[in-house]
Amino acid sequence: MKRIIIITLLTVVATTSFSQTFKRQRLDSLLNLLDEKEKFMGSIAVSQNGKLLYTRAIGYSDMATAHKADPNTQYRVGSITKMFTATLIMKAVEENKLSLDQTLDKYYPQVENAKKITIRHMLMHRSGIHNLTNDSLYMTYNTQPKTEKELMEIIANTKSDFEPGSKFGYSNSNYIILTFILEKVYSKPYAEILKNKIITPAGLANTHYGGKIDPTKNEAFSYVYKTSWTKEMETDMSIPLGAGAIVSTPSDLTVFSENLFAGKFVSTRSVDSMKTFNGNYGLGLGKFPYYDIFGYGHTGGIDGFGSVLVYFPSEQLSVAITGNGLGYTTNNILLCALSCYYNNPFDMPNFKTVAINAESLDQYLGKYASSQIPIKIQITKVENKLYGQASGQQAFPLEAMSSTTFQYEPAGVVLDFNAEKKQMVLKQGGQSFMFTKE
Repeated sequence: MKRIIIITLLTVVATTSFSQTFKRQRLDSLLNLLDEKEKFMGSIAVSQNGKLLYTRAIGYSDMATAHKADPNTQYRVGSITKMFTATLIMKAVEENKLSLDQTLDKYYPQVENAKKITIRHMLMHRSGIHNLTNDSLYMTYNTQPKTEKELMEIIANTKSDFEPGSKFGYSNSNYIILTFILEKVYSKPYAEILKNKIITPAGLANTHYGGKIDPTKNEAFSYVYKTSWTKEMETDMSIPLGAGAIVSTPSDLTVFSENLFAGKFVSTRSVDSMKTFNGNYGLGLGKFPYYDIFGYGHTGGIDGFGSVLVYFPSEQLSVAITGNGLGYTTNNILLCALSCYYNNPFDMPNFKTVAINAESLDQYLGKYASSQIPIKIQITKVENKLYGQASGQQAFPLEAMSSTTFQYEPAGVVLDFNAEKKQMVLKQGGQSFMFTKE
């Protein structure tokens, strides 16, 4: 649910060659390296046509008790939850409880442009409703319980970002509202709807609507790496709701995706509607290009957790990754897993960094703003390490690649500094943005 600056998806273009054998040794090598270098803690599952090809967990679910993770360890999956919520909305449409063209004013007329915003707009993030998790105040209340009334007041008291339907603007607020609408049309809590219509029919034994993390039930805490893994805060799950509150395992997520695309939750016609894209986002689904094929799924991030779920219909192939310690991007782990299946090359990371004198880092400290994107980034220092923090988001550690270039590998962020000009270039997802120190 929380994102570091920009989400990047798979972007590789070439020709795919299919391998009859899954090259598990390559994925083992990567995970061994990540474990040894303390770059990732989490779990992965690869499934093809309903059969598990690979599953493994590395790291700890609870470092205080030195409890190692296993393939049944449950992780908060963040915005992958949106795939579940979109599926429930499509189910409600099939049961004539909702229409994709129903406007929001029927339920929440107090939201700006409610008479113009449709269910479809919210599913596709084209409503213009401001994303509450982007606000600086969000981090002051996200660990405390919130009621429907409180959340809707926060959403309704914020101006729209743009005219409904005019463009894409990722907003967790859309799916928070969709959660409340589902509860109204079914007269049941979201957790019960989720259980009755998805979890129980698919036999997802390790999936549920989250609450306070319970390590005795093999639920993982999340961590951020500073000089060692440090336990991260817990968002209260009364806030993300259907935007990011599900807890699951990679194996369960692959089963969910297989059932979804096989038409077992909703009709294949509804699934086709979910795969109707305006840009790279459909109805609760993202599009993932890999060489000359496309997969469908979602990424997720909440607290220190990061996840990704992708399904490739052409091969009935599903890959799910859940992480609770992110020093390496899940996108690259996904690329490695796909290279093992499709017999494509993959370059192993070397994790070489440069030692920088702590005093020389002072020239980069300060707040930077850009005319290209509406965020500011604060650069701070702890001992001999730089940290970046985008407005309304959590701080992230930066590793030195040179005396002027630093990276945050989990989000694919690279920052190039020019101290003399008081400028910083943010590079991510093939894009570059110029920032100037205020």
